[in-house]
Amino acid sequence: MLELLAPAGSPEAVTAAVQAGADAVYLGFGDFNARRNAKNFTLEELTQAVSYCHVRGVKVYLTLNTLLTDRELPAAAETAAQAAQAGVDAVLIQDLGVLRMLRQAAPRLAVHGSTQLTVHSLEGVRRCAELGMTRVVLSRELSREAIEYICLRSPIEIEVFAHGALCMCYSGQCFFSSVIGGRSGNRGLCAQPCRLAYGWGRKADGHPLSLKDMSLAGHLQELRKLGVKCVKLEGRMKRPEYVSIVTGIYARAIHEDREPTAEELRQLEAAFSRQGFTDGYYLDQKGPEMFGVRQEGEDPRELFAQARTQYLSGERQRVDVTFYAMVRPGEPLQVGVQDGEGRTATAAGPVPEPARTKALDREAVEKQLSRTGGTPYRCEKVRALVEPGLSAPVAALNALRREVLEDLTRQRGTPAPTEVGAFHAGVRYENRREHPVLTCSLSRAEQLTRELCALGPALVSLPAAEAAAHPEAVELALSQGCRVGVTLPRVCWDREREALERDLEAVRSLGATDALVGTLDLMDAARSAGLTLRGDFGLHVFNAQALKALKHLGFASATASFELKLAQIRDLSKCIDLEVIVYGRLPLMLTENCIVKNHFGRCNCQEAPMLTDRKGERFPVVRAPGCRSEILNAKTLFLADKPEYRRAGAWAARLLFTTEDPQTCVRAAERYLGRGNWAPRDFTRGLYYRDVE
Repeated sequence: MLELLAPAGSPEAVTAAVQAGADAVYLGFGDFNARRNAKNFTLEELTQAVSYCHVRGVKVYLTLNTLLTDRELPAAAETAAQAAQAGVDAVLIQDLGVLRMLRQAAPRLAVHGSTQLTVHSLEGVRRCAELGMTRVVLSRELSREAIEYICLRSPIEIEVFAHGALCMCYSGQCFFSSVIGGRSGNRGLCAQPCRLAYGWGRKADGHPLSLKDMSLAGHLQELRKLGVKCVKLEGRMKRPEYVSIVTGIYARAIHEDREPTAEELRQLEAAFSRQGFTDGYYLDQKGPEMFGVRQEGEDPRELFAQARTQYLSGERQRVDVTFYAMVRPGEPLQVGVQDGEGRTATAAGPVPEPARTKALDREAVEKQLSRTGGTPYRCEKVRALVEPGLSAPVAALNALRREVLEDLTRQRGTPAPTEVGAFHAGVRYENRREHPVLTCSLSRAEQLTRELCALGPALVSLPAAEAAAHPEAVELALSQGCRVGVTLPRVCWDREREALERDLEAVRSLGATDALVGTLDLMDAARSAGLTLRGDFGLHVFNAQALKALKHLGFASATASFELKLAQIRDLSKCIDLEVIVYGRLPLMLTENCIVKNHFGRCNCQEAPMLTDRKGERFPVVRAPGCRSEILNAKTLFLADKPEYRRAGAWAARLLFTTEDPQTCVRAAERYLGRGNWAPRDFTRGLYYRDVE
């Protein structure tokens, strides 16, 4: 049966989820999770929540799925150790450095890969398994065919989102909130810029980035047959009443092996929607009909009141137990109980007396012991040995039933001893003293000119498909003594992999030597082609432990997250070469939905149309591999006149060329080599000099 995983943004939401029928809940404890604005739990609240859930047979998963700095890792290690001792069943992570930390702080704690890892292919899942994860949450954009392909071959459990808000960008690859407003989605404080108004002309007169909430309420039986282990409900920022309603509807449908009824679907929409729901990604039917906005209006008071009454007024009986009783002459009355995991509790009462009128029989004992109303327990069977001619007070049987159930509750709610340890950052590596070399990543073959190569970049990279389609560009660069690499797509579904592998074979045969890899999903493809692995920004290097993880995976270099300040990059202990992006229009969103086609009705992203926000800022939209859209920053990152990046201990400073014409690429490279005084007309310093929340 599918596991139903419900959100719990508060202790009350835990009660709501459990009483509505959730099999597991996920919650935040401390400051290191992707919903830092939720009412995250104190240690006392966490301990109580875990005990409450475990008594009722419900698992608890801790969200530790944000990027952390080196200074934050010791506190996160303490958080993880406390959570492990409290008895949480697993922890969700995004940061590979956090994964390394967990192996020291809580080595026995199961780890699940968050959707923030952007795992969207079988290789990505297998990589997570090799790293020790027992489950991974797939990207929400995947179709049922893609999910099925992965499930049939996955060595670990697969979890998918089934209901709730959809991010416009692939989770883990969005930088819109941080670059524009300083609040990072990768740090748990997304400001949801996708819900704001944008337009394609001079006015922000639409909502082309606001997706409807997803709902797979009509596909639950199919998901089970595909091999999905767990379906997840989004909503840690939502009210407990919402959690109760949505969880209850999905729980009943799953446990009764059916789909929600028309009335239940109506209740889902009443609880929260954005002009209805969408299953477009699951059906592989993308388009403008997937978009909607929240309609202002009052909450459904009556529906919420019913939900609140339901989860506060009663106890859902969900834990099957077996009772045992023995009534023999001259011996104390014996009652025991056992749960499905083998825990037992026993108690003794008064010695039965000879019956004066009606003797106690087996049916009477079974009747009293099976009265478990008001408790989490459901009497599955009673095994009683009752010798004839004896009498015992009914009140004594009831008292013994309560006593053994209280003892069983204590056992079930007490966490098992677990191993915890201290986190040690390890040896520190000295920074490079020399200035970084210059590297260039390009988006189009026409940008790779003889003039640019003559400036001597240490590495020039083209998108894999672009390099394969323009061998003359690769040959030109090699003839000028440049080292050539390819940039791999951050998203490449399994159905797209064969074409990519052909491109990699072609560029390797031309003489390309390196591959910029942006997620865990394409490491093997690059390695099989004989290319040197270099980590791109999509891998989120935020701390020294992440660098060690990438070194262990075979990377020769990595790219520092551009959500770090330069001072933080300087302070990183660099066990492998580190690259810093110092120029270019930073990527803000990578979307499965082609927002250009949604508006214009045709693909014309080669023209880089501009998306306009409420302040008149204009964001280029370019094509990403797989006919996806990538939204770029309105302003160009520019640091050529700032010396600090040269003193950050990096191996390379990268110029990220996207919409630039060939001449601009050359002028920008010359400026970073100290020639001339060129600067872009409208530029930004990015996040390198300001704190990101």
